[in-house]
Amino acid sequence: MTFSPDTLPDLKGKVFIITGGNSGIGYYTVSHLAEHGAHVYMGVRSLEKGTTAIANIKKVHPSANIDLLQMDLMDLASIVAAAKHFLTHETALHGLVNNAGIMATPFEITKDGHEAQWQTNYLAHWVLTEHLLPLMLHTAKALPPGSVRIVNISSSGHLSAPKSGINFEDLSLKESGTWARYGQSKLANILHTKTLHKEYGPGSKGEGEIWVSSVHPGLVETNLASSMGESQSGIMSVLSGLRMLGLMYPAEKGAYTSLFCVASRDMKAEQSGAYLEIFKRCMEPRWLSGEAKDEKLAERLEEWTGEVMRREGWVR
Repeated sequence: MTFSPDTLPDLKGKVFIITGGNSGIGYYTVSHLAEHGAHVYMGVRSLEKGTTAIANIKKVHPSANIDLLQMDLMDLASIVAAAKHFLTHETALHGLVNNAGIMATPFEITKDGHEAQWQTNYLAHWVLTEHLLPLMLHTAKALPPGSVRIVNISSSGHLSAPKSGINFEDLSLKESGTWARYGQSKLANILHTKTLHKEYGPGSKGEGEIWVSSVHPGLVETNLASSMGESQSGIMSVLSGLRMLGLMYPAEKGAYTSLFCVASRDMKAEQSGAYLEIFKRCMEPRWLSGEAKDEKLAERLEEWTGEVMRREGWVR
């Protein structure tokens, strides 16, 4: 089954949030949603870069309705502030794409006391989602199933997570290497998706139905690799070779699966909760790890995250 953003429906009156929306996959996700009439909030760390991105989109789509939502995923206080700001301005939310991320960065502990990739890729998005869920459920109650959706950007890199999947004894993984840390955070995105699907997806007992997906964008030309440390020169060389062979998708096509999952009429209820791949959008590809399918691990992760985020005061 093929997909093109041209097949998206009229999205006028619908509201979306895209984190990391000023560049790469996020930029084209914002652009195509706005092109089809949606009111899009572009989550950005730099207001200057966000303003430039919006100006560039409006050169192509002058009527684009895009607002900036400032947030720094390395600072959980800014995530809470961004959510509160949004909630004071909007009475509905139809789609959330947790897109922003970093990859294979040098070891770093954030001001909040968490390893940088773990917080940026997983914890910050978990907190943002938790604050927005009540409004999304409220929005969903009055609409047909599939009208409200959440997309978590993951990666085949989840296969590099520790053998235990999530190392609850040492979540910083300081001695385990940068790819293990990245893999753990991307695995957490998949497990979070499964938890949300179980709680709010088709067949759930709650009021309001939200469809949830985790996405592997593929090998995509973005600035994600620029966050790597100098020690990753070997990986950079491999990416350069793949680029020369034409085996990497441009960022715009990298956004296709996110767009399909957050707004396409062709998405089916049975695809909620799944890990979907660019273009193919197959249900749980063969290379989905066993840990990513582990429901008990997903439950344990949700319990840990909820307990710690409440204790630290980021959610109630």
